[in-house]
Amino acid sequence: MDKPYFRKIFTPMLDNPIFVQGLPGFGNVGKIAAHLLIKFCGAKPFAEMYAPCFPDYVSVNADGICRLPKYEFYAAPMDKNDFIIMTGDTQPSFEDVIAHYELCGEVLDFIVGYGCNFIITLGGVPSVDDAGRVYVAATSPRLAVEFMEKGAVLYGKGRIVGAAGLTIGMAKERGLEGVCLLGATTGFRADRGAGFSVFKFLMKAMGNEVKEGL
Repeated sequence: MDKPYFRKIFTPMLDNPIFVQGLPGFGNVGKIAAHLLIKFCGAKPFAEMYAPCFPDYVSVNADGICRLPKYEFYAAPMDKNDFIIMTGDTQPSFEDVIAHYELCGEVLDFIVGYGCNFIITLGGVPSVDDAGRVYVAATSPRLAVEFMEKGAVLYGKGRIVGAAGLTIGMAKERGLEGVCLLGATTGFRADRGAGFSVFKFLMKAMGNEVKEGL
């Protein structure tokens, strides 16, 4: 393997889907929120992405079967909004800047091919005192205000590292719209509470209320 490649499982039938990305990161907030969304929507995996810039390990399941690290794409046809949801095992090393740009570009090429024009990335932001708070950064002032009116707090603190920031930044350069939603977390361990806060806010913003017991 000398470049990223996709393995398609089936071709979903979706109408102008919203792309939601949640990968491992600070507090694993983005990945947790993405998995909650997958569960809520009953989303089905339809494609996988493999890349040589992923770390050099394999994951082994309870039956002793190994597999390479990957990104997974899920399709969720819904009444109000169709979704393509992406999550995964890992991200490239933060030192490998070229790999981050390459993978984000490949992901955007892939999802645009399914008609995605709106991008939502999910992640965590370091905070000690703001449990449950969700921050927003956007591709336009209009979108920032729109999501603030729905309950998010404007994120104006400088940088969003990794795919959560880079994907939304590259989407803007391509003329796509979108937001990055960040859950406040201490980040010392996987923070399910922060992940649930981001997921719950996302569903509210999309017009779907969820219960605490999910």
